[in-house]
Amino acid sequence: MNDYLDLFISYLTVEKGLSANTRSAYSRDLARYLDYLEKEGRLRPSDVGSTDISAFLGTLQKQKIGPRSRARCLSAIRMFHKFLMIENYADVNPATIIEAPRTLHKLPQFLDSREIDALFAACSGERGEDLRDRAMLELLYATGLRVSELVQLKLREVNLDSGYLMTVGKGNKERIVPIGESARVQVSDYLDRFRQSADPLRQNPYLFLSRLGTAMSRQAFWNIIKKRAQMAAIRKNISPHTLRHSFATHLLENGADLRSVQIMLGHADLATTQIYTHVTRERLKRLHQQIHPRG
Repeated sequence: MNDYLDLFISYLTVEKGLSANTRSAYSRDLARYLDYLEKEGRLRPSDVGSTDISAFLGTLQKQKIGPRSRARCLSAIRMFHKFLMIENYADVNPATIIEAPRTLHKLPQFLDSREIDALFAACSGERGEDLRDRAMLELLYATGLRVSELVQLKLREVNLDSGYLMTVGKGNKERIVPIGESARVQVSDYLDRFRQSADPLRQNPYLFLSRLGTAMSRQAFWNIIKKRAQMAAIRKNISPHTLRHSFATHLLENGADLRSVQIMLGHADLATTQIYTHVTRERLKRLHQQIHPRG
């Protein structure tokens, strides 16, 4: 069965065009699934039934793996067995009748405007790292990019004169997003005072670089935002995605229409963006309870 996994990952790359992060997640989930099948003596696709998949999901639940992760794992299993049918390695897809675990719709966490200001103020120094970190944080908040999109931005994809950037999101879909004046100023300052010295010959195509002149990684930026949040005395457990949530929430709170926010976030489905309307409603409810005499 592991031989089929290698073929499946190649299929996701060539035919589906899925990102490296998605392929990696599917590979991990399916490796765990195939290990389980091997221990149960299910060595061929024809050996696997729906009860085997249900039993595997049951073991994940016993291991305290949350419903969201189990649902993602089931999605990978369904696609894997569908692939086996497409390539004539199997006659049926035993995963089609399995219901996905119910997930709670947890409202996304975001920073309020004072916390955003405090986070940026934590990068107010004159060192090269301060200039870079401030530019990255400002750009992330101004555009709502995913962290992978931020670190993969190339110099040629950012037009500071026109105030727009071009990014490639999920499904290899391109979108153009406005930058905003504050972020434009910070990125320009970073380019002049840090990046030019880190890569004087402009041999590296990526916008954001480390002190060594190499491209910034997702893990490195994750550590940066954690450090800056601690310096800003922000007690929330924030991540790069928190700024994406803040971007969407603040736009809607200030009158942006849902469709425009969907386009800027790069959501394929408007329903995905609609969760932010719940965030703003919940916030209004809390404000009413705090301020209204009979709240």
